[in-house]
Amino acid sequence: MNLVSQLVTKFEKVYISKESWESRVAERFRAVFPNEKIIMVEDHPYANHKGALSSEEFDQSKKEIFLTPFKGSFFKRCPGAKKGLACCNYFVLNLGLQCDMNCSYCYLQSYLNTPVLTFYSNIEDAISEMREMAEDHPEKSYRVGTGETIDSLSLDPITLYSKDLMEFFYEFPQWKLEFKTKSDHVDQFLSLKHQSNIIVSWSINPEIIVSNEEHGTASLKKRLQAARKCVDKGFPIAFHIDPVIWSPDWKQNYLGLVDEICKQFSPDQLPYISLGALRYQPEQKVMMRERFGYSSQVLRGEMHQGKDGKLRYDSRLRTQMFQTILDRFKSHSPLWKVFLCMETPENWLNTFSEVPHRIEEMNELFKPLPKIKSLNL
Repeated sequence: MNLVSQLVTKFEKVYISKESWESRVAERFRAVFPNEKIIMVEDHPYANHKGALSSEEFDQSKKEIFLTPFKGSFFKRCPGAKKGLACCNYFVLNLGLQCDMNCSYCYLQSYLNTPVLTFYSNIEDAISEMREMAEDHPEKSYRVGTGETIDSLSLDPITLYSKDLMEFFYEFPQWKLEFKTKSDHVDQFLSLKHQSNIIVSWSINPEIIVSNEEHGTASLKKRLQAARKCVDKGFPIAFHIDPVIWSPDWKQNYLGLVDEICKQFSPDQLPYISLGALRYQPEQKVMMRERFGYSSQVLRGEMHQGKDGKLRYDSRLRTQMFQTILDRFKSHSPLWKVFLCMETPENWLNTFSEVPHRIEEMNELFKPLPKIKSLNL
């Protein structure tokens, strides 16, 4: 069974809005899914649903797909751009909502209120939105990711959105595109020309965390193999060790992960590696307990509410984790570029003895960007 066929078997239904029926992405879905799974709808299939999802509804939302045009703004600042956090000037391009994978700590559990995995069918409007910005402000460059509210590549063998986006970023090389994934689905674009402004990245964790907490994702081995495929074709790659999750053996697990990365890759092949500790909204705890029980490691560490409202490990423990991982990278080579994701300036000082925009190799990522008032960015 080929990859596309494997993906098709995961889903029970594909709802396609009448507005989206003739779109390119709808044609791709209709070409690979059997007719009995395809349903044209005039309205949202769960238009009458109100309130937060139950654990059962959240599980079901990963088994059905809805293709519909998006009426709002696709292009936004990363949620890390908040007071009290050091932001790496990341922007997000939201092309859908929900993920077919099933990580125990997924923040969508406290965010999602519609019981269906949604893909926006009007990607051409998203690209037009970026084009307008690029043409109106040619002196500016942005680092853009597509993996905030969906996985960038898990269903890309069907949507082929990666190819649509790459065409835009070829045209505007001052912009950077980052695909972030926990899958190993890269073959669909490896034959295309590569360019230094297109980065393929993976959220990674030790295999014991992948196996126990990142359900339905590619194994660590498969993610690293996919990363090697991209490197061999000339694509820059990046790794996000995020979330770092406490366990009695956390130090051994994460030191082993660092050693494996350094064994297979060199600093010149990765523009950056980010570190982020486990964090989630307080209301998410109930959903995680219902869906994964007390066996999940994400419910075992002691958490405290931070200034941003999220539950986090104690600052001292986070610093210890970050420092341990950073020191291991630097013991292999001082050239590894490692930064913290969604962390406070205080923890930057504790880990690096400096705030990010004053660290030479981090300045390009963290230097303040001028705002574009007309676009509220």
